[in-house]
Amino acid sequence: MKYEIKKNPKLQIELTIEVSPDELQQYFVKAREELGKNLEVDGFRKGMAPKEIIEEKIGKENILIEAADLLVKDNYKKVISENKIEPISQPEIEIIKLALGNPFIFKAKFYILPEINLPDYKKIISSIKKNKISVENKEVDETLNWIQKSRANFISKDGPAEKGDFVEIEYSLNGLNLNPQNEKDSFILGEGQFLPGFEENIIGMKPSEKKEKISLKIPENYYNKDLAGKEIGANIKVLSVKKMELREINDDFAREVGNFKDLENLKESIKEGISLEKEHAEKERLRNEILEKLRNEISFEAPEVLIENEKKSMLEDFKESVLKNLKIPFEKYLEESKKTEEEIKNSFTDEAEKRVKNFLILRELVKAEDIKVSEDEINEEIDKILKQYPSKEKAEEELDYDKLKLYIENALINEKIFQRLENFIE
Repeated sequence: MKYEIKKNPKLQIELTIEVSPDELQQYFVKAREELGKNLEVDGFRKGMAPKEIIEEKIGKENILIEAADLLVKDNYKKVISENKIEPISQPEIEIIKLALGNPFIFKAKFYILPEINLPDYKKIISSIKKNKISVENKEVDETLNWIQKSRANFISKDGPAEKGDFVEIEYSLNGLNLNPQNEKDSFILGEGQFLPGFEENIIGMKPSEKKEKISLKIPENYYNKDLAGKEIGANIKVLSVKKMELREINDDFAREVGNFKDLENLKESIKEGISLEKEHAEKERLRNEILEKLRNEISFEAPEVLIENEKKSMLEDFKESVLKNLKIPFEKYLEESKKTEEEIKNSFTDEAEKRVKNFLILRELVKAEDIKVSEDEINEEIDKILKQYPSKEKAEEELDYDKLKLYIENALINEKIFQRLENFIE
């Protein structure tokens, strides 16, 4: 076997492999034997027909194609193994020459990961500053008020709805790509859960009262840029109005909320919970900043194939979001937004590239820091998941064990490398 390795643009490798006529003949014989195993010919036992009859029945050309397929697989694997090449895509095979008595020549094109030269990442990370975590009394009081409202008594009223009342409504939003079908919702009036102007229209309405063709403007800073600043219509029907009676916040209230000795004990628990949430948010901020700083310091090309795969994944997430939040089929969204699926997928390019680069940088850091996880660590996490199922049979029915194991291994490695990197922050 002879071969040539060529590096194409965009991290593509092109292998040209030439196999001798003798080896091609050997693989032809091997392919003929494999294909002839199940061949039934009158006068011969199954799979025992002479080679001439096998070639006649199956076709010499078909046998040659099978031989070429075996040769490609074996020689491709051998070359990438000898040269320690790590493909990240399936090879694109092109047969250049295939004829018995001649050398067999083929090309294999595939993509590889870029070479990443890590800078002094410890020094870079050490420049990051941690934020001090603190919880103000105001935050504890706000949470207490939320708990108080969640345990309020509600008394039906026939009069007009006022701010602070609990209302149940039926509504529809019309225009653009919003769902024109009726939806139901219930909430505390004035809490700001809807678009600006929506709740103001409910104030003063009585049960069974309707308002139609209300004009609303979506804010310019709305999260969905396709809808930001646009005008929409709304129809509202009030189904019920209830006055909310709040319980007094005292020691008795605290004991009813949970296993708390008194109000002070409840406040301490709330403060601890808020502190944990802030610590989690700070941890995420630090990890994002670590990746951002390293990404800005390391220059490398992200493989197009990985970016494309990430874009496809993001598109699927977006489709689910449209169905869940806007409650319309994705095809309807495309129609109303006047965009194609390809345009939306391409809008994710920058974010997809950032995610791919983050993944590749972390992968290199894992090698640099020699991060590993043991089978015991993986099994311990798997056991935690299995305990959530009522039986072993149910778990086996719903879980793909190999995928679960790989997912847990990657999650543990990511957590370990981030913990290691966080130690470099002074």
